[in-house]
Amino acid sequence: MQKAFFPIAAFLIFSFSQQTFSQNKNKEKAVQQGEKIRWYSFEDAYQLNKKKQKKIFIDVFTDWCGWCKKMDAETFTNPAISEYMMNHFYCVKLNAERKDTIIIDGVTFTNPNPSSRRSTHQLAIELLKGNMSYPSYVFLNEKSQWLTVISGYQVAKDFEPILHYFGEDAYQKTPWEDFRASFEGEIK
Repeated sequence: MQKAFFPIAAFLIFSFSQQTFSQNKNKEKAVQQGEKIRWYSFEDAYQLNKKKQKKIFIDVFTDWCGWCKKMDAETFTNPAISEYMMNHFYCVKLNAERKDTIIIDGVTFTNPNPSSRRSTHQLAIELLKGNMSYPSYVFLNEKSQWLTVISGYQVAKDFEPILHYFGEDAYQKTPWEDFRASFEGEIK
């Protein structure tokens, strides 16, 4: 019995060390390539923000929006963008046509016609202040208060200063044009 145990134990130890080595190598690779954004539901980000305050970034999209898909494939995958977003925001993906009911602090948001194609959810309407354009990006402060909405596809180089403007609270003291003119980002 003991003779059979040692080869099995050696095999398990070897397998575990290979798995750990592989995980560490993959982790290093992810850091070098830029980590993917950790996307939350609106409800989860709202609850997380109650426990540990952080700004909230909301990507309001639809399944049929080509520019939304381009934003996902090109801008949100840029390492400078994804790293900054993960460090400064709870990042939310909000399908503007979601079908379910959301209750936030006792306020109920629904999709008034969930069986219809392209029926807009009340939360998306509220966050976008009725200006339904996709993709749109909503910024909330640490107290989950609405700051602004920015609409349209953004290339990474143009999106980087927008993120920093809100992420660093520059919007409180510096006009956007002045900030953008002096901003030096990582993306060239």
